[in-house]
Amino acid sequence: MSDADDVRRLALALPQVEEIDSDGFDFRVGGKGFVWSYPERLPGKPRVIRTDIAVIYVGDEAEKQALVLGEPDMFFTTPGYDGLPLVMVRLERVSPDRLSELVTDAWRMRAPEDVEAAYRPG
Repeated sequence: MSDADDVRRLALALPQVEEIDSDGFDFRVGGKGFVWSYPERLPGKPRVIRTDIAVIYVGDEAEKQALVLGEPDMFFTTPGYDGLPLVMVRLERVSPDRLSELVTDAWRMRAPEDVEAAYRPG
């Protein structure tokens, strides 16, 4: 239901976001990443940038586990992300409204305090 273009549109609509040059998408605020393309690493194969899967900052392990365990068809993680507050989301399974919420929440947690405080959606 969503795709890389939706991620790009949502991320760039937020204040002070910069897109980093990459093979997929990679967005930062205040120098901190909050959503990017999933760099899939399979044993014995070269890394593949997956633009159909987004890596999203979620803030803490509890939120990560709630998403992965509560909606495993939409969210997942891999051993390479153990201990990190990041979750992967299958874009074709997330609605544009839910994606907007995820991207905005990730941005809020990573944005400098003054930038986040000044943000008023709409």
